Amino acid sequence: VSAVAVDREGLVYVFHRGKIADPVMVFDAKGKYVRSWGKGQVMNAHGIRIDPEGNVWTIDNGDHTIRQWTRTGELKRTLGTAGVSGETEKLFFRPTDIAFHPNGDFYITDGYGNARVVRFRKDGTFVQAWGKKGTKPGEFNTPHNIQIDKQGRLYVSDRENNRIQVFDAAGKLLKVWSHLGATQGISINGKGEMWIITHRNNIENLTYDTLAGRIMKVDVESGKILGSMESPGHW
Repeated sequence: VSAVAVDREGLVYVFHRGKIADPVMVFDAKGKYVRSWGKGQVMNAHGIRIDPEGNVWTIDNGDHTIRQWTRTGELKRTLGTAGVSGETEKLFFRPTDIAFHPNGDFYITDGYGNARVVRFRKDGTFVQAWGKKGTKPGEFNTPHNIQIDKQGRLYVSDRENNRIQVFDAAGKLLKVWSHLGATQGISINGKGEMWIITHRNNIENLTYDTLAGRIMKVDVESGKILGSMESPGHW
């Protein structure tokens, strides 16, 4: 399982890399199977998100596409060209995630091959892109996740640089958090609470040295760790 998402009806959408079952599987809150779809249409499952209108978006970093589906699995549109990588307004190179701004725009992190954030209007019109491979402020090394808070600020998990970079809607860098380790996943819920999953920890000044597997509740303004669940063992 590479990602999960929950819609406003409480259904759980699981995006996985199994070879037999459909790559998108839907369950109710108690785990009862509801439906599934997408077999033969996904090369490598990576991210899944639900937009404000209830559409399901899947990010396939194997064939460089982002797809929008109805809740029942009808394909509505595809961004990118399956099997073709690039760094243009219409092509991606192993994208990773998508987030939706209150103004209707959406943003894609792109990703493993490229190192940028790409912004689109609600209708899919390209607006801008920013970022390149590097370690300087505003640069990325595997932008792995993206989320947007109620104020419209973008939080980008710059995983291999061991930081989260925060931008405004136009891509202006606002702040950098470098105290949380290598963030694998970011989620901001309807209450405005931020939850972060760490991929591993390379930060020496933390009081714990678990190499991987922390789920943390983080203050969305300051980045302060409010709580942490840690797993035993090592990465």
